[in-house]
Formats: sequence, C-alpha cells, structure tokens
Amino acid sequence: MLTNLLRLPKLTNPLPEQAFYLGLLWDRAAEKFPNAPVTLDQPLATFPGRGTEFTYTMLADVVDDLASRLWELGIRPTERVAVYKSDNFDIALLACAVARIGAVPVMTSSALTGDIVGQLLARLDKPWLITDAAKLTGPLDGTPVQELTRGTFLAGTGAYGGLPTIAEMDGLPRRPAVRMHSSQPALITHTSGTTGVSKLMVHNARALFHRLLPQQVIAWPIRRTETVALCMSFVHSRFFHSLGVFLNYGNPLVILSDPDPDKIAPIFVRHRPGLVETHPNNFIQWEDLATAPGAPLASVRYYSSTFDAIHPRTIQRLLAASERPRPLMIQLYGQSETGPISGAWYTEKSAAKNDGRDVGYVLPGFIKLRVVDDNGRPLPRNKAGHLELRGRGRIMTYLGEHERYLKNIADGDWWRLGDMGYLGRFGKLHLIDREIDQIDAIDSNLELEDRLLSRLDELLEVIIAPGPDGEPVPVVCTRRDAPLDPERWARATADLPTLAEPLHWPFNEVPRTSTWKVRRVEITRMLRENTVPVLGTAD
Repeated sequence: MLTNLLRLPKLTNPLPEQAFYLGLLWDRAAEKFPNAPVTLDQPLATFPGRGTEFTYTMLADVVDDLASRLWELGIRPTERVAVYKSDNFDIALLACAVARIGAVPVMTSSALTGDIVGQLLARLDKPWLITDAAKLTGPLDGTPVQELTRGTFLAGTGAYGGLPTIAEMDGLPRRPAVRMHSSQPALITHTSGTTGVSKLMVHNARALFHRLLPQQVIAWPIRRTETVALCMSFVHSRFFHSLGVFLNYGNPLVILSDPDPDKIAPIFVRHRPGLVETHPNNFIQWEDLATAPGAPLASVRYYSSTFDAIHPRTIQRLLAASERPRPLMIQLYGQSETGPISGAWYTEKSAAKNDGRDVGYVLPGFIKLRVVDDNGRPLPRNKAGHLELRGRGRIMTYLGEHERYLKNIADGDWWRLGDMGYLGRFGKLHLIDREIDQIDAIDSNLELEDRLLSRLDELLEVIIAPGPDGEPVPVVCTRRDAPLDPERWARATADLPTLAEPLHWPFNEVPRTSTWKVRRVEITRMLRENTVPVLGTAD
C-alpha cells in the first residue's frame, strides 16, 4: 500500500511551492476550509476564555492576533525566539505567530530542566524568550534568564516580576505576514537528548517542504473524510508536519496534550476519530483503551506512529480494538535531523509476523540509504552495519556546534544516522540498535525487548541497559505498577541470553524525552550510581 500511495500521479490539493511556511499555515488552511473544526482537550493557556472549540478560521485569527502582539513587543524578522512554557497547544500557535513576523521560533520542550534550557539559551546568543510564571518559579529559578536573553515575555495569564504578558495586549493593528527566503532558517528544534544535552537543529522552509511532501502523499486517502486526533509533542517538527498534512486536506482535528488513557477514552468516545497519532510509548499505554467502556478505539481506521519502532503486540491490540473494515497501523521511521526515512503498514495479521525491528521500505524517490562498515565501505544486502542517508530534508546545522554537525557527514554528503541496521529484500530496512546503546553480550537490545513484551502481557515497558559491570540489566514497568510475577519472568527469559535480575520501576519515573523516548544513557548512569526508583525486584 505504501509504495502504491507514493506512486500516485497527482494530489488533489498539491502544495503551491517548494517551501513550508509555518507563519502561513493557518491562513492557507482557512482560505480552503474556513469552517473545518478543531477541538482541544484544554483551553489555550494564553487565551483560556476562548474555550476549546475552534475552526480553521478562528485559529488563523489567533495566530494573526499573537503575531501583532509579538511585533508590538519588539520582535523582528530573523531574530530567534525561544518558546519554553508549560505544555499546551498555544506552544504551536506561538511558534506560527513568531514565524508569521519573520522571526525564527526555537521550540524548547517543557520537559527540559532549567539547567539544560540555560545552556540552550546561551547557545542561541541572546534570543527573546516566551515562557510563563510556572517555568520562571520552577525549572528556571536560579537560571540567569535576564543575562541570557534579549527580553522575556509571559504566555498564559499568570503575572511574574512585572514582565510583559502577551494576553494583556489588546486592540493592536494586524500586520501582513513576513515571508523569508526558503533557504533561510525558519525553525529551530532540539534533539531528544537521549544521549546528553540536546543539540539545536536549524531547519529552513525548503527542507521542511521536502519532509512534508511524502507524508502528505501517504495521507491522501483520508483527505477531509476522517477526524484526526493528534497527541504529540508540540515542540517537535513532526507535529508541525502533521498539522501541515491535515490542514491542507481539511480534516477535522482533535488536539490532545495529555496522553493519560483515562482522559483520552472519553474524548475518543465523544469525537470518534478515524486516525490517531501519538508517540510509540503512548500507544503502549493506550492498549488499555482496547477494552475500555464505550469502545474508544472502535472508530479508528488508521493508527499513525513515528519517532521509534512500535512493538508488534501493541499494533495487534490496537488494530483488534477497531470496528472499522481493514484497519491499518502506518509507521514511519525517521530522525529529527532528516525527516521520514522509511515506511510500513500493518494489518492485525501481518503485525503478528513482524519482528518489531522491521521499519518498512525506504521511501522511494525521496531518500537514498546505505549500510556501511566501520571504515565507511558499503555493505551488501542483509549485512548489518552503520546506516547513512542522503535526502533533501536534512537540517542546515547544529546551532553553535557546526563541527559536531560536520562529523556526521561522510563520503559524498552521506549523513550518518547513528543507528545500526541492514537492508533486506527489496530495500526493506531492519533496525538493530543505536550505536551508543549496544551491549557486547547481546546482538540487539531492541529485539530482546520486543520478545519480552510479546511474552508478558503485563509489561508496559522493558529497557535492557548496561549495568555497572557492563552486564545487561532489564528495567521493567508493569501496567499500573502491578507486581511482577517471578515465575512468569523466569519462564519468559529461559531461552534468552543471561540477564541480570529485573528492576521494577514505576512507569512515570522512567526518564523520557518530550516524545516519550526512553533516555537510555540516563538510565545507565542511574544504574552505575545506584540512584534508581525501584518498586521491587522479581523476587
């Protein structure tokens, strides 16, 4: 199916130019589909009085309004504006407003610590900062914000220290949008930080377009017809691309900020989405929705997953919960630096045969990918090595770390992904591990984790990490932190490589990124320093 979709001769609503401008995103959507609805799970923090029910036209007006306020506060084209505030959909709208006046939004996850945010602000060289009272009195307390920024403005409605509050500025004249050249910086996001302090990635509108195009082609079958529910990090470039895809097609949207299954269930029962997208680790949590009252997943025809490979057990459970004909799980594998790389689709039947490391076929016409050995020599099919890519969606640089960026570029402009894997028959891509996560005693941590999840239904998460002496230590989380049965664990691991005794952690205390990826390096450090939040062991 994926390959056929990518060969479609013509899109019904082709993009008008080879650039993706965030500042014009809502305007263009409102011109084509003015009354298409958008529902939020919570009011905008900056304008809570406006409720949770909007149309494309109403949100285009919110972005326009915010842009006029930011201009009045002194922000001008090409200037950098860091957005670091409590999680809410107004994060994305503020980013669009910043871009609308020609400035560069810098998306900073609300999950980052104040220390890391301070380092990123220093790297940005005196940016403007949009934040809120909760961040200034919490994570940023003790961070020299005034020294690191050109000026600070408050989103939300809470006051702090006499700083200007965006919500209090009313009655300002609207301004025409500023459109910068497509080769100039248009958006700055950061890496997940799974291996340390996040890197700042600089995107331009041309590269963002080349990422958007294959995603829009893949989504063509559900244009206008399906309600789309998005529960994703508002600071990740993937969220803006998802908006770009579905706004261009006029789909009704449900935007969610809280992935808690108990909160998601009534929203899905009320709105009955046909497509849902969230992070893979949230989909694992949403397995509980398969048997929830009201059948919240009954209406879902398509599940969309990016960011990471998704466990086969999770795919099967989600698809089995749908009452739609021929439901599908569509999975894209990619990286923040490159955009989507490969894609696959699964039915309930085919998911049962999937090994979890199969991430589909390299996107034809958009991506070139090769596998090389330690010396950079290309390897044949079915031979595992380092993955390298060529594509038009690559970032411009790591801001303030250009030498680090250049280290990832090899022979003839190939980009080193940092993942180990191999290309199988017809160009199907199989992942093994991140280079940094490999353990000598195990061929693939990820494959082993998939096996354990498929054998033990009570597991919500399994992470195989190196212990203090390099031994493979399984960190496990169970549904609602229920006890782990030592006999079931022993049976499930009997034919596997020798593992240390499992450590049972609370699911909510596993260190994660803004996209719910596990921070494996941090877990390794915690194991080494014996600072682990253990509920208990298998015995």
